[in-house]
Amino acid sequence: MKSLVFASSFNRAFKRLIKRQPELLQRIRERLALLATDPFEPLLETHKLKGKLAGSWSCSVDYDCRIVFKFVENLENEEEEILLIDIGSHDEVY
Repeated sequence: MKSLVFASSFNRAFKRLIKRQPELLQRIRERLALLATDPFEPLLETHKLKGKLAGSWSCSVDYDCRIVFKFVENLENEEEEILLIDIGSHDEVY
């Protein structure tokens, strides 16, 4: 299981999204738990990004909601963590 690290950009986008669509909260929690357990679970549809987001990854929450993240190494314990960068609709995060 990998640790999830929340960037301030993710927290801001998350708050805006939940304000607009509170019904997504439970689904997002489930997807984040799944992401921490197995980032490449087929349900998440995890894929590498290109262009300005090269080096980042994306996974699906539902039809039009994505989470953008990176795999990063924690320098203190040298374990890989997942840095959550952004969340929102397809058009908002790409």
